[in-house]
Amino acid sequence: MTDQGQTRKAAADKVVIQKYANRRLYNKATSTYITLDDLAGMVREGVDFVVYDAKTGEDITRKVLTQIIFEEESRGQNLLPIQFLRQLIRFYGDQMQAFLPSYLELSLDSFIRQQERLRSQFAAIAPSTGVGAYDEQIRQNMALFDRAMKMFSPFPLSATEPDTPPAAPTSEPAKDDLAALREQMAAMQAQLEALAKKK
Repeated sequence: MTDQGQTRKAAADKVVIQKYANRRLYNKATSTYITLDDLAGMVREGVDFVVYDAKTGEDITRKVLTQIIFEEESRGQNLLPIQFLRQLIRFYGDQMQAFLPSYLELSLDSFIRQQERLRSQFAAIAPSTGVGAYDEQIRQNMALFDRAMKMFSPFPLSATEPDTPPAAPTSEPAKDDLAALREQMAAMQAQLEALAKKK
């Protein structure tokens, strides 16, 4: 079986989207033309899909998802900090490039699991008392993620950007997630050292 055939077989359970030369997107599951906004909605709903170039059959899912992010950012939905984007660009072509995707996946997975746990905890609390604490925990989580990215980056921080630690978590679950993130980072560091020794 060819690589393209294997890719298509792996994507059998996913919604197939075809992209044509005129930039139109066709959803084969619903037999309708859709937009990038529709694809963004599918992502938010947790619908798994794969996008193929209608002419070549190439899997262009990554390019289309990147285009969705670009569209969101251009509308003022600024989710990615400038410093993060600079560091991300520096990793292209760097010897650490191969390790970054799995690191980001681990970090985001830990972040998402913690957010889901917090949502369930605050669901039972009255809005007048729960929202403020929830917002504060989100700020702490974002600071923790940003701090983790800076620790992983081999590049020095900007002199104008203060290197301040995040506020201490206010709940036991947050402390557990911090410990889990530290364990994940330690495991990745051990892998990096093992690879360096092999060289």
